[in-house]
Amino acid sequence: MLRTTRILPVFLLFLTPLITLAQATVSLNPSDEAPVIDKNIYGHFAEHLGRCIYDGLYVGEKSNIPNTEGVRNDIINALKDLKIPNLRWPGGCFADTYHWKDGVGPQSERPTIVNTWWGNVTEDNSFGTHNFLNLCEELGAEPYLAGNVGSGEVQELADWVQYVNFDGISPMSDWRKENGREKPWGVKYWGVGNEAWGCGGNMRVEYYADIYRKYATFMSDAGLEGGLYKIASGASNDDYHWTEVLMRDIPHNLLQGVALHHYSVIDWNAKGPSVGFSEDQYFKTMEQAWLMEELITKHVEIMDKYDPKGKVDLIVDEWGGWYDVMEDTNPGFLFQQNTMRDAMIAGMTLNIFHNHARRVKMANLAQVVNVLQAVILTEGEKMILTPTYHVMKMYNVHQDAQLIPIELNTPDFEFNGEKLPAVNASASKDAAGKVHISLVNIDSKKSNTVSVAVGALKLKDISATILTSKTLEDHNTFESPEKIQPEQFKKFKLKNGTLEVELPPFSVVVLEAN
Repeated sequence: MLRTTRILPVFLLFLTPLITLAQATVSLNPSDEAPVIDKNIYGHFAEHLGRCIYDGLYVGEKSNIPNTEGVRNDIINALKDLKIPNLRWPGGCFADTYHWKDGVGPQSERPTIVNTWWGNVTEDNSFGTHNFLNLCEELGAEPYLAGNVGSGEVQELADWVQYVNFDGISPMSDWRKENGREKPWGVKYWGVGNEAWGCGGNMRVEYYADIYRKYATFMSDAGLEGGLYKIASGASNDDYHWTEVLMRDIPHNLLQGVALHHYSVIDWNAKGPSVGFSEDQYFKTMEQAWLMEELITKHVEIMDKYDPKGKVDLIVDEWGGWYDVMEDTNPGFLFQQNTMRDAMIAGMTLNIFHNHARRVKMANLAQVVNVLQAVILTEGEKMILTPTYHVMKMYNVHQDAQLIPIELNTPDFEFNGEKLPAVNASASKDAAGKVHISLVNIDSKKSNTVSVAVGALKLKDISATILTSKTLEDHNTFESPEKIQPEQFKKFKLKNGTLEVELPPFSVVVLEAN
C-alpha cells in the first residue's frame, strides 16, 4: 500500500518494501514562500559535564597541548570547519547551580564548586564567562547563555546581562573592564532556566510561567541592538500541556523562543550500549529519532493556536542519542562512542528540522566534546572526529539556504513486524543558486533506490558525498581515526529530468547541483 504526503514542509511517508532493491521517490517543489533554513539549527551544546569542558575543550594555558587561552587549537579548528553557528553554555542541569560571578576575575581568587549533577567532581571555575565568550568570538559563533533560575536570583541574572552587554558606565560594566574586557560581547541568546520541570526546580509549568515573566522582565536589553532573544525552558518530549501554558500565559513581547528537549533513548532504565548494540536496539533508537517529527508537529500546532503569525520560535536546544556510558568510565560523565547509528540520528533529525524551518529556528546537539552524541572525542593529545561530525559538516551547505519543499514516498524499514520510513530527505537552494539534496537510508540491511524529480530545476554539474561503512557499529577510534569519513559518491545518474540515486544500507548522501 502506498501512502503519500506532501511535504510543505512536513513529511510522513510509507511504501511497502521490495525484497531486494526498494524504490523511493522524491519530488522537489520550489516555492518563493518557503522558509529559510536558519543556520542556528546547527548549534551545539557545551555543559560542565564530564570531560566536555575540563579535559575536553579546555586544557588550560599551561598545557603542552597547543591552545588559545586554554582552549585546544585542534578543537577550535575542527569547530570552525564545521561552521558552528552558536554554542550553548554552561548547561544543562549545571546551569541552575552555576553562579557566574564565581567564574570571573583572577583565577587564583575564584572559589571552587562541586558539580552535584555530574559526578560530584570539584571544579575550580578556571573556565568562566570570559573564556566562553572569547571562544565564541574565535569560532565566529553566537553564544547562547543559560541563566540560573533554579538556585539563582533575579538580580544575579540581570547583572550577568549587564556585565556582558552594557557599554556604558555601571557597576557590572566597570567590573568587566577591570577583568580585562573593555567592550561588551553583545550576547543575544539567553535561556531563562533549563528543564524547569526537572533538574531546574521540579516546577509546575504554571509556576514556571510566572517565574519566567519575572526574570525576563528584569533582563534589560542593555543597549543591545535588536534586543535580547529570550528562550523559555520548554517541554520534555510529548508534554504538550507545558507548551500550551507557556504560549498562553507568557506575554509574547517577553518571549522569543520556546525550548523542546528530546533524546533518542530506548529506555531510560536500560539505554543499551553505544557499541555492541543489537538490531532490536538499533530499530528502537531509530523509532525514537523519528519521533522528533511527531513531537515538532504537535508542539507547533499548539504554538500556531496562540501565535498564528509565527513570532515565537521553537528551539530544540537538546537532542541526540543517549546510551549507557562506556565501560570503566565515570557513570556521571556520560561518555559514549559514536557509530554509524549516530550518523543516522544526525542525518534524519537535521532533515526533520529543515522541513520544519518555519518554526524551528535553533537546535543544539548534545554535546560538543566527549559527552553523549559528541562531534569530537579527545584522549590526552589525541582528537578524533565522529560520524556525527561528518554528517553535520556534509549538511552545513543548508545553512541559511531556502528550503525546497518536497513530496516523498518511501519503502518501509521493517523489523519484527514494526515499520519505519526507510528513507528521509530534505532539500534547499542557497544564495549562489546551488541546490542541495540530503538523503538518508536508515534500513540496516537493504539498499534503496531514490528517484528525484528535478526536471523543473534544470540541474546540471551534479556531485555527491556519502557517509557509510561496513557495519552499523563501525566508529572512529584514537588508533583508527579515519575509519569513517565522507567519500565521493557516484552511484547516481540523471536522465530525462529524473535523478536516480542508489543508497546503500545505513548511509547518508548529500548531492549538490547548479
